[in-house]
Amino acid sequence: MDCWSSSVPLDDEFEKLVIRMNPPRVTVDSTSSRTATLIKVDSANKRGSLLEVVQVLTDMNLIVRRAYISSDGEWFMDVFHVTNQNGEKCLQEDVADRIQQSLGPRARSFRSLRSSVGVQAAAEHTAIELTGRDRPGLLSEVFAVLADLKCNVVAAEVWTHNSRMASVVYITDEERGLSIDNPDRLAKIKQLLLYVLKGDIDKKSANTAVSVGSTHKERRLHQMMYADRDYDIYDGDYEPTSDRSKLLVTVDDCIDKGYTVVNLRCPDRPKLLFDTVCTLTDMQYVVYHGTVIAEGPEACQEYYIRHVDGCPISSEAERQRVIHCLEAAIRRRSSEGIKLELCGDDRIGLLSDVTRIFRENGLSVNRAEVTTRGSQAMNVFYVTDVSGNEVKSETIEAVRKEIGLTILRVKDDVCSKSSSQESGKFSFCDLFRSGSEKFLYNLGLMKSCS
Repeated sequence: MDCWSSSVPLDDEFEKLVIRMNPPRVTVDSTSSRTATLIKVDSANKRGSLLEVVQVLTDMNLIVRRAYISSDGEWFMDVFHVTNQNGEKCLQEDVADRIQQSLGPRARSFRSLRSSVGVQAAAEHTAIELTGRDRPGLLSEVFAVLADLKCNVVAAEVWTHNSRMASVVYITDEERGLSIDNPDRLAKIKQLLLYVLKGDIDKKSANTAVSVGSTHKERRLHQMMYADRDYDIYDGDYEPTSDRSKLLVTVDDCIDKGYTVVNLRCPDRPKLLFDTVCTLTDMQYVVYHGTVIAEGPEACQEYYIRHVDGCPISSEAERQRVIHCLEAAIRRRSSEGIKLELCGDDRIGLLSDVTRIFRENGLSVNRAEVTTRGSQAMNVFYVTDVSGNEVKSETIEAVRKEIGLTILRVKDDVCSKSSSQESGKFSFCDLFRSGSEKFLYNLGLMKSCS
């Protein structure tokens, strides 16, 4: 099969010149739609533009209800229908400025940022990256080691999937409150954490990395779990059949147009679009056209992609790898278990104490988000029992009493949607209903595969 030439300019300086001559235009329209704010992005095309825009929207906690993507040729034009997390129109006035900055000539080149798009500054912290085999009590052991080493955890995010764990933890020196840059001390932290990660069963694949600098933690978590091959399907895969039936990913050929068509259908949740676009980008695929519908309890996404070399997917093995990697990317951020929210005064060793109590009561942490705002700790944990089953209510109450009933609360994690669930096979050919869709189609910015 013939490969289509990539539209990515080979010379970075020429690309920057093109962007200066054609600066990105972002318009925010809150009047055309009754239910959402329309964000229209019009820019010279460069690799990674889509991920940069989606990252800005994600970092601003905006929910993408619909999206229409077109970046074929030298131009990039997308339309996003967004709301806030309460389902209301977006009122943030700096959306356009932040998107323009992410796409403008001052933004760092995508190819020089293998692991950071929408970078979060972390110079005042030391970032620790951990990957290894998950097991009950692992998080408690990690935080206990850090507390013993006089390290204060100011932020962290932990994902588990397919018996693997990945975490990005931001620490400071307990006494100075600053990042840790002493080489000997960093080496000791790394050595002891690696010992914990390896345990008795993960002698080869456990890994730690320590850096003083900046990273985008959610993209790094995807990259770390991808590198750890959490997408591999094992005979002993723990996920039930009923869970699999809720997620459908197909990869088909669009031979006459020279694309591979990826269709995805699953229950909707926040940051789903970021997870799928991030995965395709890091797997070295370019999205040329796409449509996203997420107005009901179910999300449908369709992408027309090629590899960065301009070729569509050409083998069954590659097709299966894309399917498994997208399935893994969606499940990594799943919210299995009971959601516990801890809010209270921050102190040294708080996480070590809390996760120790979890472990002593037979709770296993499937996902965690740790943040510190001023003097307040605001942490979220998703917990099950050690077998992956729902925790008994009396166990949860015992844990709450030990930690503090006013500090640790059980929270519902239901994302309400207003529209009914879509049905039938998802395709561009069925989606030209609204004014935005007809507008893009008439301009030739959305193409049908029929």
